[in-house]
Amino acid sequence: MCNTKSSEMHHTVAKMTQRSDYDVVIAEYSVMGQYLYQNSDINPRTKRIVSCHECYTISRKKVLDLYGIFSIRGFRAMLELYRLEAYEFAMYRDVDKVITLTPEEREGLLRYAPGLDIDVVPHGVDTEKFSPVSPGEQEMSVAFLGNYPHDPNREAVMYFIKEIWPYLKNTLPGIKFYIIGRDPTPDILAAAKRDRDIVVTGTVEDVRDYLRVAKVFVAPIRLGKGFRGKILEAMAMAIPVVTTSLGAEGIPVEDMHNIV
Repeated sequence: MCNTKSSEMHHTVAKMTQRSDYDVVIAEYSVMGQYLYQNSDINPRTKRIVSCHECYTISRKKVLDLYGIFSIRGFRAMLELYRLEAYEFAMYRDVDKVITLTPEEREGLLRYAPGLDIDVVPHGVDTEKFSPVSPGEQEMSVAFLGNYPHDPNREAVMYFIKEIWPYLKNTLPGIKFYIIGRDPTPDILAAAKRDRDIVVTGTVEDVRDYLRVAKVFVAPIRLGKGFRGKILEAMAMAIPVVTTSLGAEGIPVEDMHNIV
């Protein structure tokens, strides 16, 4: 993340604030915060805000905790952490304000950098678009939604296929698993090739067409931080959700009451 900076983007952001009297410039995700960080050409009257959807430092530490230092993934995460933490929190301190999507993410940042100016702006869902499904539309299936280059999504799907899916298939013959979303990774595609009951959709025009046929939405998230809007979308459609405590983080739900 620290080596992805585009000098053209850096100058473009500054020029835009100089040409027009913008009150605020917001960088979505920490990776875009690098274009606000120490950018002295930005109009000094323009407030710089970073919307932190996911703290990458905390996410890498979760990888290290889950896999351990002696795994390839854990060792790689450890190597990334030193430079990543130094950059990310220097950037947060440099801008005028940080926004997080959940109180938990805010508390996580404050543990690393007490005194940061952080506001929580909760996520929402379009309840007119994502409305309850009609009875009888569902088939015997479960669904997951995501973009799979994002490693927490890929890892969640592969964990589900390896650890949970065999039990479901033995218990409920004919059940299908819909993996919805763009850029499925080679390991996901290989799993679907081995099992015709795993359906990989790729990019779809309307995710509701696939969500509405699922009896259950699963989100076995074990990595990453931030907010899972996919869970709100499923809940808005009155689809039962099974997730982890990490997956439900930031959503005001009660286990075994409105989520499992």
